[in-house]
Amino acid sequence: MRLLLIVCWENIAKQKEKEGKVSVVCNCVKMPENVEIKASIANLADFQIKAKELSKTDGEVLVQEDVFFSVPNGRLKLRTVKDVKSELIFYDRPDQEGPKHSEFYTTPVPDPDSLKDCLSRAVGIKGVLRKVRTLYMVGQTRVHVDQVEGLGSFMELEVQMQEGQTVEQLQTIAEDLMQKLGVSNKDLISVAYMDLLLKKQSQTSG
Repeated sequence: MRLLLIVCWENIAKQKEKEGKVSVVCNCVKMPENVEIKASIANLADFQIKAKELSKTDGEVLVQEDVFFSVPNGRLKLRTVKDVKSELIFYDRPDQEGPKHSEFYTTPVPDPDSLKDCLSRAVGIKGVLRKVRTLYMVGQTRVHVDQVEGLGSFMELEVQMQEGQTVEQLQTIAEDLMQKLGVSNKDLISVAYMDLLLKKQSQTSG
């Protein structure tokens, strides 16, 4: 996979140089580990009111498209945030309800269309997910309110690890915030949005 990405980036870099643009640099960065909770939202308006109160902000709206590629380990996606940026993200986390420990790596992508074409030819596209995300920051936690095309409304908590903290401490923070936001155990989901969408699509086509 590493060799594949290098080849893709080299091809993109050569094309950019021909166009007289800045060279493309592949800089894969390991991001801080985090603990996540994902759940469905029954009442979107009530949840957003609580999120605004806890963050003391109106949140930041992000229009996102995630292209997932077929890879043997973890998950690899090309994320494009409208009018903001594109980045390639690799992450690995267990499919389980409640707090999940996650590791992920990112690298900026200046030419997402070229990279998407290269990777789709090499490994294939698993699926495409589109959503409108409202981001609220509550302390060290990213609170995501996601309206996912074809699925509905969900929330994610990403508690970002700080120096000296343990996974257990992050889990406690996530569970406490979950209660403050009124999320119950019955609302928790164990899999990624992409998995839910693919399952729904297979049921519809079947």
